[in-house]
Amino acid sequence: MNLNQVTLPSRDLAVSIPFYEQLGLILIVRALPHYARFECPDGDSTFSLHQVDTFTAGAGTAIYFECEDLDERVATLQKRGITFHLPPTDQSWRWREARLLDPDGHELILFHAGADRKYPPWRIVP
Repeated sequence: MNLNQVTLPSRDLAVSIPFYEQLGLILIVRALPHYARFECPDGDSTFSLHQVDTFTAGAGTAIYFECEDLDERVATLQKRGITFHLPPTDQSWRWREARLLDPDGHELILFHAGADRKYPPWRIVP
């Protein structure tokens, strides 16, 4: 089994689409006003948004996007006007993370974990 896609609700695709394009995702489906799908620039995953009237943002959900060049990417995004509420920071679980909110209030985490993403020292499966 392979995780292919994550879909988030959005109140305004006209605002959210440019935001995710600015992050570097590639728009591949624009079915306005109800749906948009992106390819991640690396790997084979997709990410989509679907239009809703209301929803509760957050609730413990976070979307992680892995970046080999985390610090440089964050600096580039900041120059484009993207605001991070946590700059690139080394975490105790050995990942380096930067955190921001999308236009709908969803938490996004850009991170670099290297081999620790799947093979941390505390991994229980050989």
